[in-house]
Amino acid sequence: MNNITLINFVDLTMEEKKMVLSWRNHPDIKKWMYTDSDISLENHLNFIDSLKNRKEKLYFLVKKDDEYIGVINFTDINSETLEMGIYSKVATKGLGSILLETIIEYSFDTLKVKSIFAEVFSENSRAYNLYKKYGFNEIGKNNINNKEVIRLELKNENR
Repeated sequence: MNNITLINFVDLTMEEKKMVLSWRNHPDIKKWMYTDSDISLENHLNFIDSLKNRKEKLYFLVKKDDEYIGVINFTDINSETLEMGIYSKVATKGLGSILLETIIEYSFDTLKVKSIFAEVFSENSRAYNLYKKYGFNEIGKNNINNKEVIRLELKNENR
């Protein structure tokens, strides 16, 4: 990957853990999360600690060259499919493509799954358009916390 480094959340320094938490709790990020309230440092650290024993979840801090650019995650990982998540460093444009390309490459080339699933709030047109640009297809809709969520899929054979 193009000067991309993935740092597993379980290997983050305390400084990196606090940086990730500050991004996640930022209003421009948390408004697109299923849980849009602030996460405490204690809960954040407990969550990261819980990842040490989980095989179906991977969370990474992403660096390009020497700059931290965002977070990608993979959940419900099995031999066929996974769910993905993504957010970039606050107030930085143009990182979504780099992060999504990293997700696609890692999912298909490292984890060897056949399909990636993503969910996006219908009003998050920037994220929706990014997924569509990379070949994700809309496969359904549902409601979470009284907001419409669009479910998308990218199959390895279609990338």
